[in-house]
Amino acid sequence: MTLPIDAEGLDTPCIICDLGVLRTNLERLAEVQRRTGSKILLALKGFAMWSVFPLIRSYLPGVAASSLHEARLGREEFGGEVHVYAPAYAESELAELLELADHLVFNSLGQWQRFRPLCQSHGRRIECGLRVNPEHSEVDVEVYDPCQRHSRLGVTRTEFDPSLVEGLTGLHFHNLCQSNADALERTLAAVEDKFGSLLQDAAWVNVGGGHHITRPDYDVELLVRLVGGFRDRHGVQVYLEPSEAVAYEAGVLVTSVLDIVHNQVPIAVLDTSAAAHMPDVLEMPYRPEVVGAAAPDVHPYRYRLGGLTCLAGDFVGDYSFPEPLRIGDRLVFRDMAIYTMVKSTTFNGVRLPSIATFEPSNGELRVVRRFGYSDYRDRLS
Repeated sequence: MTLPIDAEGLDTPCIICDLGVLRTNLERLAEVQRRTGSKILLALKGFAMWSVFPLIRSYLPGVAASSLHEARLGREEFGGEVHVYAPAYAESELAELLELADHLVFNSLGQWQRFRPLCQSHGRRIECGLRVNPEHSEVDVEVYDPCQRHSRLGVTRTEFDPSLVEGLTGLHFHNLCQSNADALERTLAAVEDKFGSLLQDAAWVNVGGGHHITRPDYDVELLVRLVGGFRDRHGVQVYLEPSEAVAYEAGVLVTSVLDIVHNQVPIAVLDTSAAAHMPDVLEMPYRPEVVGAAAPDVHPYRYRLGGLTCLAGDFVGDYSFPEPLRIGDRLVFRDMAIYTMVKSTTFNGVRLPSIATFEPSNGELRVVRRFGYSDYRDRLS
């Protein structure tokens, strides 16, 4: 990605979405749809930059939402199909969800039984489905593993009661995270083993997200064979709902060095924050790439990059640089379109990163949103 990070007047922190990379990703996803007959949805939980929805909806048929607000954003700003799944639905919100959703997936047979009359008496036809838990793990980090022990996500085979599924037309499962196609192959085998009888009567199956389809080493040919074979064996419409694959490597977070302090090691204090703006750095944890930097012992100048909040552990990590950092230098964190925007908070009153787009065909950098005091104040009371 080549971005004009030194463009005059660019605020930092700022997340910049490269529309050229986004298009390339979408073209690959569209090709998968064409070759498999599947439908790929944008999962809003990972990427909900609605200013680029017009571009995305020229390739993808709809969105996957996990809350009332995501569903409303999908309906109002994206259009197309709106698929909704949540671990539980509040009765006070369900009536509004029924006005927004085309597919509504229930996490338990208890919730389906409770809300089935409301769904079936609603004026709009809504496809209702059930999330199942294949009890097959492919994710090493437990906090991201939907099939971890005692997971609340989906019905296990032991808890499944075939007498309670009347009225359901589809099946949903999700157990992947940044996975290649071989993980899906093993998962499909587990699902067919545990829930083969349910697949016989399903009209559609949503195989969830976590498919890193646009990563260079992803085995697209295997994915095409798996999805096509699954569709043909069971006669179902297959849905996938990635978010990372849509915006993979399409965004960067540009930040500035505010100060350099020393406490046994040099520490660069940035105008961004791992805690407020990049929570996955602390939650997963992981160490994002910085353009021009490397692992701590590669280049001669080593720095610990620290955030702007007063959280003692607000560090991004240790990096080395070929030249010394100076106050005012800009640093660029790669692959920050996915999950960064949607998870950012105003903790400590720290300003949210601005949001911009970059059009490589003409070099235009356009800031589409700046945040200020009112964004912090208005979420409080």
